[in-house]
Amino acid sequence: MNLWFRLLRLRLTMKRRSRLTPFDVGRIRMRVWPRDLDQLGHMNNGVYLTIMDLGRYDLNLRSGVWPALMKAGIFPVVGAQTITYRRSLQPWQRFDLETKLIGFDDRSVYCEQRFVVGGEICAQAVVRARFIKRVGGTVSMDELGAVLNVDVSGRPAPEWAIRWADDTALPSNRRPAPSTWA
Repeated sequence: MNLWFRLLRLRLTMKRRSRLTPFDVGRIRMRVWPRDLDQLGHMNNGVYLTIMDLGRYDLNLRSGVWPALMKAGIFPVVGAQTITYRRSLQPWQRFDLETKLIGFDDRSVYCEQRFVVGGEICAQAVVRARFIKRVGGTVSMDELGAVLNVDVSGRPAPEWAIRWADDTALPSNRRPAPSTWA
């Protein structure tokens, strides 16, 4: 339920916040609420991932990407993500969620997100997303670039992000991926 309230707040306050380009750093100020806590009294690790969705949505809305995607019948899906925690977020603590598109490869978009308090990174994440057509099938980066009026070839993802994606990739859903333990 907390996600829905945060999402509603984003939508209601969008016009008051500055317009962005897809390559700017999007920042939203948030607070740790009691429903965000785990049994140890700090923000639950899964809540970070849920809140990251809001940061990406906010950047897409404020940059005009979201309406262009919806008009084209395209939507993003997370293919992979990883997060590193440095410092816990405590009850009622305010933090900024920073979101930045860091580049493209031949199939995906890469985004970096940071949870920041007082200018210090508390947690940092990398997300790889693909784009899917509502009518079925995936969207090529050339198609995405055309919809967004962006030259995706001029903004390659950092090499470390490509290595991370390659190192953590599972087989295509068209190939078997049996669950066997060594």
